[in-house]
Amino acid sequence: SFQEIIDSIESLSIEDQDYLFDLIRKRRIDNRREEIARNGEETLKALSSGKAKQGTAEEIKAYLLEDEEE
Repeated sequence: SFQEIIDSIESLSIEDQDYLFDLIRKRRIDNRREEIARNGEETLKALSSGKAKQGTAEEIKAYLLEDEEE
């Protein structure tokens, strides 16, 4: 359970806790970077295939509102 994980972490030395927290933080950063890169690749593919529109926020808003009116 989650409480067991907390208890296990608390049983570690302060140095080991710091190392664990730093390791988790770095892995979360790496995972987020990978997610951002995947999203970027998907966006570029959508743009190149014509499945996505490009423009200013106002242009995209107007485009979306046009679709609602149809």
